[in-house]
Amino acid sequence: MKIRSSGLLMALSSLPSKWGIGDFGPETYSFVELLERACQKYWQILPLTVTDTAIGNSPYNSPSAFGGNPLYISPEVLVEHDLLIQEDLAAPPDFPKEEVNYDLVGKWKRKLFQKAFLNFRKNGLHGSEDFLHFCSEQNYWLHDFALFFSIKEHMKGRAWNHWPEPLRTRQEQELIRFSDLAGEEILYHKFLQYIFYQQWESVRSICREKGIHILGDMPIYVSYDSVDVWSHQDIFQLDRKGDPIEVSGVPPDYFSETGQLWGNPLYDWGKLLQTDFSWWKDRIHRALDLYDSVRIDHFRGLVAYWAIPSREVNAVRGKWIHAPVHEFFDSIKKHFGDLPFVAEDLGIITDDVREVMEGLGLPGMLVLQFCFENFPSNPYAPHNHGTNRLVYTGTHDNNTVKGWFENEASLEVKHILSRYLGRQPLLEEIHLDLIRMALFSVADRAIIPVQDLLGLGGWARMNNPSLREGNWKWRLDRDLLTDNIIANLRDLTILAGRAT
Repeated sequence: MKIRSSGLLMALSSLPSKWGIGDFGPETYSFVELLERACQKYWQILPLTVTDTAIGNSPYNSPSAFGGNPLYISPEVLVEHDLLIQEDLAAPPDFPKEEVNYDLVGKWKRKLFQKAFLNFRKNGLHGSEDFLHFCSEQNYWLHDFALFFSIKEHMKGRAWNHWPEPLRTRQEQELIRFSDLAGEEILYHKFLQYIFYQQWESVRSICREKGIHILGDMPIYVSYDSVDVWSHQDIFQLDRKGDPIEVSGVPPDYFSETGQLWGNPLYDWGKLLQTDFSWWKDRIHRALDLYDSVRIDHFRGLVAYWAIPSREVNAVRGKWIHAPVHEFFDSIKKHFGDLPFVAEDLGIITDDVREVMEGLGLPGMLVLQFCFENFPSNPYAPHNHGTNRLVYTGTHDNNTVKGWFENEASLEVKHILSRYLGRQPLLEEIHLDLIRMALFSVADRAIIPVQDLLGLGGWARMNNPSLREGNWKWRLDRDLLTDNIIANLRDLTILAGRAT
């Protein structure tokens, strides 16, 4: 959908709910209705993948590229489907209102899920046609997913490279033996994925009815301690012991003077090429099963990636290595046809990356917080925008507009901004100024983070890439999204020609 339109960026985890984290319950449906009232056509979300408290709960560093996060399962909907009773929800913990306590949410919801699973088994639903069809249709990733998490529980959470060798190296007889031993646990994990998919499909159905397009997000890399690396060790750059040889990251840039050391294992593109990129095709198939279109995070890593020796403590001493990007996308286009992707092209973008994007017709991103350096030639400046772009006031990796203006924008940037606006910018209104810039841009699509719509300060920032702790926690207070804010967004959207 490339018609002139706009939308909101809102993480599922940040939506209000009674249960400590956003979920697929009533508040999600209310948010979809709000999008419709405000004439918004897009809801951009962060990855719906499983998060891990041991690695900071980042949805961009998941133990599975395929599985959905059970924390998003709605307890109310489980009651509606007779898998729980209302009394099961009677005494939740005292969840904090302004941030997610992942440990507390996980502990409480796991108890609910176990009750729901027992009822599911008791009612004989595990043999239902719908559940069996789901397991069969999703088997290309689901069984390994359930097996991995079952083994991990038996191993007290140890990473897969510390499992006994027969399990670590996936010896077939040992996997069969364990599957027989842990059949109930495996079924439990498949049950959670089934419920996740059911509930999310109900949300998507309402979005389709209201003309709301779901723009999902696909991280380019996966966590080392993941189903994906364990079950496909041949397509990653690992040594004989199964340890990464080089790891992912980006060189020094706007976000960090020493770069970002992500630490994910890198792909063995030679092996991927030999398999005609079958794992990536499965991954894209799964993503398009969940979303209407997909933002590929760190798109430039598909053209050339920053490889950092695994022993390094930061990302400075890395090197660029080219990937077989043309062979990759030729194969993907042949398999899927149209490419419903958005390329995250922020940071250091070279001519070869731009050429690939232009050749594929993929839209890139424009972030207004970045536009006032090197003025007026800066490509993010509104007067330099092109149509095949998505313009943002900021992303989940940025400070909020208010936090940026208050704590990060230099005096020179503020001076340029005042000249551009034709008046002195005010802290209380700066978010509205950038929202107007985004909506009136010629870019086909404008996306506004909800924190900027509300004019919230830096405390509401979703992620700071230079920090390993304290991210992914912000939650929305439902009372902040007032009728006046929605009406103002609606009026601006209509005025900007984005409500057709």
